[in-house]
Amino acid sequence: MTLVYVLAAILIFGVLVAVHELGHFLAAKLCGVRVNEFSIGMGPALWSGKRGETQYSFRALPIGGFCAMEGEDEDTGDERSFVRQGFWRKLLILVAGPGMNFLAGILILLCIYAGAGTFYTDQITDLAPEFSRQGELMPGDRIYKVNGYRTYLAGDASMFLSYARDGVDLEVIRDREHIVVQDLRRQEYTAQDGSAYRGFGLYVGRYAEEATLGNKLKYTWNTALDFVQLVRFSLVQLFTGGASMEDLSGPVGIVSAITEMGDQAETQRDAWSQIFYFAALIAVNLAVMNMLPIPALDGGRVFFLLVDQLALLLFKRKVPQRYQAAVNTAGFVVLMGFMLLVTFQDVFKLFQ
Repeated sequence: MTLVYVLAAILIFGVLVAVHELGHFLAAKLCGVRVNEFSIGMGPALWSGKRGETQYSFRALPIGGFCAMEGEDEDTGDERSFVRQGFWRKLLILVAGPGMNFLAGILILLCIYAGAGTFYTDQITDLAPEFSRQGELMPGDRIYKVNGYRTYLAGDASMFLSYARDGVDLEVIRDREHIVVQDLRRQEYTAQDGSAYRGFGLYVGRYAEEATLGNKLKYTWNTALDFVQLVRFSLVQLFTGGASMEDLSGPVGIVSAITEMGDQAETQRDAWSQIFYFAALIAVNLAVMNMLPIPALDGGRVFFLLVDQLALLLFKRKVPQRYQAAVNTAGFVVLMGFMLLVTFQDVFKLFQ
């Protein structure tokens, strides 16, 4: 089954990139922008046909696609080109790609959770014997935040606590009341099995909720928000030294992770459920990462759009298009170099 999971992983990644481009395409058409070509896949064309003003293509490599709009990076003189559109139309077209990825993640999660029977979040099941702040925290308290990060799903609290340094602020829910406990210190405690460990003296377990229709919708949304928060948390850890470059993964690492999930699952149903859950995670990650203000990404172009509006307000002129194009090109080269580095790292890990 390994080959099947590899092919599924490649297909999932390709479909999510194509969905992203579909978002740009639909928004461009809605706004009256000329689209010269819309392609599913990359590389040599297997099929191509023209309908109206747009060339539609299916290409050999299932690793994404593209939406080629008229005048994306320079003014071609066409009134229907992208660069000649107003602020709101440009903004809609740019955010539509990440928006479609986020929507895809939501739809995948809805399908996964449709058959769920129970949902779980984190709660304190007990406290270590040495815990000195009894009363401030109690068994049964539901953990709501750890150092400002929401614990949307079971396992979140343990992850955030493991990355916390010497102190941690905790927010819990007790009898529907939110209680904040500040500056819990990391020290030596006794674990539930009697062994010694260094931590915060909390035994974290799961709080169960019935999977009613309302809870299915709530946990679908909360899971998507958890994925968004995970991107933020990962970036913070990367810049503060809590994580390193070795913890990053590119397409090769993602395919490897999906394949490993499938191979380690007890049943094929569990395997596909985990794979599609991971696909939802990737979809939301693509949405968030693409909206970061980095040149060549949608977020970078949105940033330039806002800079243009500010320049118009202050100086009555826009930033010349050639400068924007140069920065985006440089950003694309750097981004590709970074992705190449991460890909080499992923390949190296496979042979370790």
